[in-house]
Amino acid sequence: MVSLNNKAVIPTKFELDSEFSFRCHPGCACFTRCCCNIEILLTPYDVVRMKQRLGLSSTEFLKKYTRFEEDAKTTHPLLYMRMDAENDLYCPFVTPGQGEGKGCNIYSDRPAACRYYPVGQATHRIMDDKNEQPLHDEWYVIVKEDHCLGFNEGKKWTVADWRQDQDAALYDDMNREWKNIMMKQDLPKVDKNREKRQQMFYMASYDLDLFRRYVTESRFLEIFEVPPSTLDTIREDDIELMRFGFSYLKYLLVISQELKLKPHVAEAQTARIAEMRAQEDAAREARIAEAKRAKGKQ
Repeated sequence: MVSLNNKAVIPTKFELDSEFSFRCHPGCACFTRCCCNIEILLTPYDVVRMKQRLGLSSTEFLKKYTRFEEDAKTTHPLLYMRMDAENDLYCPFVTPGQGEGKGCNIYSDRPAACRYYPVGQATHRIMDDKNEQPLHDEWYVIVKEDHCLGFNEGKKWTVADWRQDQDAALYDDMNREWKNIMMKQDLPKVDKNREKRQQMFYMASYDLDLFRRYVTESRFLEIFEVPPSTLDTIREDDIELMRFGFSYLKYLLVISQELKLKPHVAEAQTARIAEMRAQEDAAREARIAEAKRAKGKQ
């Protein structure tokens, strides 16, 4: 997931069996130029892999290496790699130049966007007429930038072969549920809890070490039903914690109720909703009555 140079995108929809020619290696004169002055959109799984590789907490990693922006359509916080301003805006994990010893210093744990390049992945949200549920159609494009000489190397791939070679399929499996959550756009136009929702969304998506403490040290376990086996697992396993965070995000955005409230909390919530609706009904009846009185005086 990277902010694509639209002028460099070949305007052809590629499928898994579509072919292209490409090879990148330290001998290319353009080696590492694609790692400079770009916006690399990070996913939760990207953060897990990199923070584990570096031996940092998620909080430390995010503070040192990332920045975030608000998505214009969904208002969700989007996380980006922070380019190194003291090194010509190169990725902080890249040693610039050509030849041995140059390139990505965390190559086996590099983000999904870097694995896919020069392939770009696109996802389109469509409705399933049968089940009236949104589906997410995935396809691919080729990004052919002027500086990139890898297209002259002559090695042929299908998109499926490229995904396998770059271990991108694993990242897709890990990221697909989160991407589906990110595509939820039917949020309230005016949301008084927007800032709080964004903070919780950011934490459950990216700052998993902080999210773990939130789950285990706040009133979270007094509110939600979390089986002891699940709690034991997420105390130790970042991947399972990430997936648990997805369930929380779907609860937060009212996508699904995989995460269950405890009975007494659910009952209290139902009572509050009923009270709010009663107040709204009473206010509406009062407005109607006032309108009738005003009309009668005319």
